[in-house]
Amino acid sequence: MMVATPPVLERLKQYAERGHVRLLSVAFVRFMHSLGMQDQRQMLIVGLLCELEALGHSCIKLEALVTDPCALLGWDVSLWETLIADMELPADVEGWLHVLGGSAQIYAADIENQNDQQQPLVLHRASLYLRRYWRHEMAIASAVRQRASALMPVDVAAVSRWLDILFNASDEIDWQKTACAIAVRSHFSVITGGPGTGKTYTVARLLALLFALSAHPERLRIALAAPTGKAAARLKQAIDHALSELAEKIGPALPLAELTNRIGAARTLHSLLGARPDTRAFRHHAGNLLDIDVLIVDEASMVHLEMMASLLAALPDSTMLILLGDKDQLASVEAGAVLGDLCDRAESGNYSPATARYIATACGKEIPAEFIADGSVIAQQTVMLRKSRRFSGAIGALALAVNSGQTDLAIDCLRRADEQVLFWAESAQQKTLLQMALHGRAGAEGGYSTYLQLLAQRPQGSDEAQFHLWVIAVLKAFESFRILCAVREGDWGVSGLNQAIERHLHQLGHINSRNEWYSGRPVMITRNDYGTGVFNGDIGMTLPDFSKDKVQRVYFLDGDKLRHVLTSRLRHVETAFAMTVHKSQGSEFQHTVMVLPAEASPVITRELIYTGITRAKQNFSLLTPASTVLSHAIGRLTLRASGLQEELNIV
Repeated sequence: MMVATPPVLERLKQYAERGHVRLLSVAFVRFMHSLGMQDQRQMLIVGLLCELEALGHSCIKLEALVTDPCALLGWDVSLWETLIADMELPADVEGWLHVLGGSAQIYAADIENQNDQQQPLVLHRASLYLRRYWRHEMAIASAVRQRASALMPVDVAAVSRWLDILFNASDEIDWQKTACAIAVRSHFSVITGGPGTGKTYTVARLLALLFALSAHPERLRIALAAPTGKAAARLKQAIDHALSELAEKIGPALPLAELTNRIGAARTLHSLLGARPDTRAFRHHAGNLLDIDVLIVDEASMVHLEMMASLLAALPDSTMLILLGDKDQLASVEAGAVLGDLCDRAESGNYSPATARYIATACGKEIPAEFIADGSVIAQQTVMLRKSRRFSGAIGALALAVNSGQTDLAIDCLRRADEQVLFWAESAQQKTLLQMALHGRAGAEGGYSTYLQLLAQRPQGSDEAQFHLWVIAVLKAFESFRILCAVREGDWGVSGLNQAIERHLHQLGHINSRNEWYSGRPVMITRNDYGTGVFNGDIGMTLPDFSKDKVQRVYFLDGDKLRHVLTSRLRHVETAFAMTVHKSQGSEFQHTVMVLPAEASPVITRELIYTGITRAKQNFSLLTPASTVLSHAIGRLTLRASGLQEELNIV
């Protein structure tokens, strides 16, 4: 006897066929139905939960569902009303709690003595979770609270003395100095700040301080890590440079050069934890801990919920963890916004009187009264760097206007700015972008023509060292310019623009793109491959082998070191003349061109615009066929549903 498909499941299937929801969401609802879930309201919320997970939410908050489900999902009213036709939904949170509490497939975590039978769904704090995300949040909250609250005894006089050596005197509170003082007393700290605020400058001085305070500095095991290979390479390069300058300043008071030579190369988090091919498991975990004393993780905004939980599980209690990142940048592609949750109230400080007294003693300056309050234990170990030393000009003003949601001011910045720094094409056509891709623009000449000119100047002869210098020059020239897209599909998306640029350069004779692999093809790795040592987000350049012209290799640059892989061994790549703003995190370009499509979208948000702007070091250009898309984006603030703040007592 055939069992009739519940109407809500049939409607979700129709929505999937039209592209409104994912097939995966429908499949999960069908799975829950097969386990015995019969209530259509329960099946409805399960489908919505899966959709929100794809948007980066770790849970669905019942209050948001009751208040405005269309805003929650980014749907129009007709789409929602069609889905819920003939269904009587609860009018308030209590009603939803009653509906969900009656399901055998949902574990109600807030009810005492509730029997946890490892159900796939969890109801906690009036939010519904997929169990694995609930488990990750609970694990992160527990580990962070434990680390942040276990303050270590420190010699405050010694801390103060060394901070005065490491930092120049200042008439006002020095937040970089404060960050070092805060970090050195705990096994957990967060240093957040926008571009140019000196996060790596600060952490270099923190390392020097740790060396100075340690009874055996030569034994300190320090690891550097970041979510992507590019970000890891930049972290190592920046810290090496800062420590080198600092060694000259300190002189013989501390053998800093000798000590820092022991710090190994920065690694991706996947590499650090020992990722295993074709599995989500890592070699290092709670049963096989990492053997390090200090771990510094840069670009922490990119670290998703599952990765942060795995990292914390693999760290010994004695390891000092320092997270660096810009809390206002885009969150991770996968579910969660861990850094954003940790730093939710970082602007206001919320330091307790005890923390304020410690900072005053260690740093020699009183914390301004507006930053003192009885904040959470996490607030006591979080420092926001507030002074940008790089973004003080037009790009900085634009980034600040966007980040604060001031649409009119942001547009005014673009329209009034010196075109050598900022440029805005409000009604751009694709041919404008193609011209800019090749030649740049007035005040920011070059584009990809610089690397293409070098491409045609391959050195002849048998000098392999000279060949490698040429490869490095080609890669550095390519890295000076980049086109960033807000979306993947369409004429103004990554796929459409890569095809258009590739075709344009081929027609002009700069490249020969008749074959998939051609000399001068920039590629991005789209999946970790531990066999070849390449990772998701790595950017490389296709060039001939030194000794075999017909053999193509992809060359990658880590700092000033080259590595290469045969093209035949690379399975997951895409052409990278244009890339998404998400994939650009951890990178900087002399001239950044950001492209917005003709229509607004829920994925084009304030954080995306801010992140794109802050990838630019000297020049920024914004091109869009419709200027209204920018206004819509600045007004759309990303708010990912999460229970982490509540668990950390931040809210």
